[in-house]
Amino acid sequence: MLIEPALGDPDTGRAWPVAWFAPTYKDLADVWRDVTNELGDYITRKDGTEHRIELFTGGVIDFWTLENKDAGRGRKYYRVVIDEAAKVSGLWGIWTAAIRPTLTDYKGDAWFLSTPKGRNDFWRLFAMGQDPLQADWSCWQLPTVDNPFIDPAEIEAARRDLPEDIFRQEYLAEFLEDGTVFSNLAQAATAEEQQYKDYNLGHRYVMGVDLARLEDFTVITVIDTDRNEHCFTERFNQIDWPVQVRRIKDIAKRFDVDSMVVDQTGVGDVIVQQLQEELGLVVTGITLNNDNKAELIDTLKLAFEKGTLKILNDQVLMNELMAFEATRTPGGRIRYAAPAGYHDDCVMSLALALHASKSYYRPVTVSYRKMVR
Repeated sequence: MLIEPALGDPDTGRAWPVAWFAPTYKDLADVWRDVTNELGDYITRKDGTEHRIELFTGGVIDFWTLENKDAGRGRKYYRVVIDEAAKVSGLWGIWTAAIRPTLTDYKGDAWFLSTPKGRNDFWRLFAMGQDPLQADWSCWQLPTVDNPFIDPAEIEAARRDLPEDIFRQEYLAEFLEDGTVFSNLAQAATAEEQQYKDYNLGHRYVMGVDLARLEDFTVITVIDTDRNEHCFTERFNQIDWPVQVRRIKDIAKRFDVDSMVVDQTGVGDVIVQQLQEELGLVVTGITLNNDNKAELIDTLKLAFEKGTLKILNDQVLMNELMAFEATRTPGGRIRYAAPAGYHDDCVMSLALALHASKSYYRPVTVSYRKMVR
């Protein structure tokens, strides 16, 4: 992974500078020793103080510890590897401020290797790799049993000896859900996707729309109220408002939705007014603040706890739900939000759709001719 570019392309002969980053010197020492032993006669110069290897091909391998948050800053690399990435405190800031710029000159790539360790910045990068709209990112999750050099019997012995959560994290490479706002997510993620109302004739559908223009995402969520199931999601960004309105209208017509709740914070009130005029259905705009956002999230939490809502097993949605957190304000109130730098557009769209489904059922008055809601 790291050595090949430094040895050189067999077709062009071009060799590249590359770098290995580790959380601490202790994490770095074994890798430094192994690489220097492996390369042997390829090495023309080795500096144990700077942890720098120069090869006769012209390639260079630098080794850095991330105890220095500016490690690598100002260098140029074709490839970098960040080892034990989940152990790096402030990984996202180091990546964006110091390491990512080193890849610009050569249009290089980066590899983050680690055992999971909670919902930290490494998990954030992993979630980006699962997002189909993040085309530059990919991820792989490999349990220890996939390693041909580990005796399967040893893995089974560890399964017997270790607590379940430790085994799942260390041997199954799972990001555990402990401490998240929402519970029972795996049990809830059993809904079936639908594309049109014709899929279930006679069912009633509602929509939640979380609007965004550039950095965040507009997310449209549809719930089948007869099944209490989230059945459709569309997610996009960097699209002009007129195009967004057309997409929202198209989905509303496709499912013949009965009502829609839209986040009208910011410029959303104009969108809400346009939808109200053009769709001929109940479109409710909500300007989100800490109080009504808490009400929406509490309702969604309760639905998961009681098992009254099924959702699609959409990886982006699941990642947002697992990352979502609650913090206490100086005044003692609970504030719900995604962690800094994360998105919660799918969560809020789902919460808005659930609110639409709850609002849909109102007390009825019965006359001898018809039922009026």
